[in-house]
Amino acid sequence: MKKIITLAIILITGFVQAQPGKFEEGMGKAFGLWGEGKSKEASDLFERIASAEKGSWLPNYYVSLVNTTASFMEKDKEKVSAQLAKAQNALDTELAKDPNNSELWVMQAMIYTAWVVYDPMTNGMKLTGKVMEAYGKAQALSPENPRAVFGKAEYELNGAKYFGSDTKPMCAEIDRSIELFNKFKPETPFSPNWGLDRALESQKGCKK
Repeated sequence: MKKIITLAIILITGFVQAQPGKFEEGMGKAFGLWGEGKSKEASDLFERIASAEKGSWLPNYYVSLVNTTASFMEKDKEKVSAQLAKAQNALDTELAKDPNNSELWVMQAMIYTAWVVYDPMTNGMKLTGKVMEAYGKAQALSPENPRAVFGKAEYELNGAKYFGSDTKPMCAEIDRSIELFNKFKPETPFSPNWGLDRALESQKGCKK
């Protein structure tokens, strides 16, 4: 998850330096806080930007992404619950505006996944179907979204490893996602553009 942050910072920094504006400066500052490990401060700033820039789905998307990724590294159960509630609220705001945004459905799948990690025994059976449904929607809306292809394959791969099932179909999908990552061009400098590093790591695991 830290690699998501690092890549985002690298991509955003050059853009902010080239095009200083209130929105760009605010987003750049929020990414800077996130990169420094100040997840709460970054989330708070993204929230403020979202309140001021209601026409852009990206600030709330990053509120959701910051809190969800932070939850994977948090040991305190109460904090995890609060982080995921904040992530869901921010995402719900944007899904209500545009339910046909593939990246938002990838984010929804990640939130469900975080709940599974939070309590596998309780949430594994209950939410796995929802994870798959969210990734399915993301792929249907944008078949070449590499995060949708990889996220679904990664989730299924972890399940296959746990149950001792054949992992070849998931590994093939991870290979396909890497091809899509290499062709992917984000719509804007702030649009989601993370995931390739994780896909490459998963690919290495497939070849062991």
